[in-house]
Amino acid sequence: MPQGSETAKARGSGEAGDEVAFTIPDPRITESSGLALSPTHDGVVYTHNDSDAGPTFFALGPKGATRATFTLRGAQARDWEAMAASKDPETGRGVLWFADIGDNFDGAWPDISVYKVMEPATVRDAVLPAVRYRFRYEDGGHNAEGIMVNPKTGRLYVVTKQFAGAIYAAPRRLSTSRTNVLRKVGSAPIMATDAAYAPDGSSFVVRTYFSATVYKALDKPLTRVPMPALDQAESIAYTGDGKALLVGSEGANSPVYRVPLPENALPTPTPTPTPSTSEPLLEAADGETVAADSPGITGTDVLLWLAVATGATGVITIIARKSR
Repeated sequence: MPQGSETAKARGSGEAGDEVAFTIPDPRITESSGLALSPTHDGVVYTHNDSDAGPTFFALGPKGATRATFTLRGAQARDWEAMAASKDPETGRGVLWFADIGDNFDGAWPDISVYKVMEPATVRDAVLPAVRYRFRYEDGGHNAEGIMVNPKTGRLYVVTKQFAGAIYAAPRRLSTSRTNVLRKVGSAPIMATDAAYAPDGSSFVVRTYFSATVYKALDKPLTRVPMPALDQAESIAYTGDGKALLVGSEGANSPVYRVPLPENALPTPTPTPTPSTSEPLLEAADGETVAADSPGITGTDVLLWLAVATGATGVITIIARKSR
């Protein structure tokens, strides 16, 4: 990404160390609501408009200029609010996810949709096939503006935009023949506008209009990161090296800032898991057993729970004998 420090100084709207990576000059892009780095094309960043703009997304070059425009065949764009990028573990091919999840009435729509698109091999205008997955929340409708995909597990998450925000996990295996159930797995900051996983999967970030919070696991915040002053802060993504965040805004000729991460949020080498430190198993919304994405239930937790349960059983037995 270009440094753009002179532009940042001219605008005077960034925090110390922040810089404008690029601006988006395309007059068609006036409501940039989602942002994601290409998994396979160096220097390419994807974005899309908000509602009523059609099922279209754009590939931007390092300086923000549009390199290609893509349309999803047969898709709808009721209220596209976010996107994410991942890699197919078997083929190494890029995968793009587009979230039609906006619901300003918190339950007006009976379901929401996320579209999965295989990243095109060449960056040029095209119409692309998309797979549509329908979702519903386990506890009723919500407004949401953030999705993220764990690069280690491929698991999709939706982050709601509410005063009591939450993170919902999709089933590990998504179905196109029935509505998938989103299960609440963690809390989110007030009025979250986007989210993203770090490239190595070691952390994730959730942003609001004023700041971003980096988490090492669900409900385990690591640090807060101040955000640049933007007209309508909407999007966030990690840089390819995981050392900074790209944050964008709606509006014509909108800037995308590069915000360095504090030292405690930088990526660190991850040791190979052993049987004693491997991820615990949780029950997914559809009844299947899948690996959890956070150490919310550890082996120690299980042992403590068993110890408490055993102690409680002993006390109940003693009381029962004395009451005979």
